[in-house]
Amino acid sequence: MANMVMKVIGLVLACMVVAAPGAEAITCGQVVSLLAPCLGYLTKGGAVPPACCNGVRGLNNAAKSTPDRQTTCGCLKNIYSSNSGINLSNAGSLPGKCGVNIPYKISPTTDCSKVQ
Repeated sequence: MANMVMKVIGLVLACMVVAAPGAEAITCGQVVSLLAPCLGYLTKGGAVPPACCNGVRGLNNAAKSTPDRQTTCGCLKNIYSSNSGINLSNAGSLPGKCGVNIPYKISPTTDCSKVQ
């Protein structure tokens, strides 16, 4: 019995060590939170608020790995599909207006599984 407990403890510790470095995957909640200041621009256009560009840059910095970029892409598609007032042209121009280059087009037709 003690041997089994030690094996379970060892397995848990090994999982913690493997998962700890860089285990902070980006979530849709983070994407929404970072881009919330952009909603006015996304729906109405006009000047991009500084807080919006700060969020865009923060999101770009957070999504460094391929899985994080794919998650971000999927979240952006979900945000677009659940907010009918978002202007696709405004969404597509946002990264460039904030000085950020992303490796995919912001579009409801983007295949996020192919984002690198």
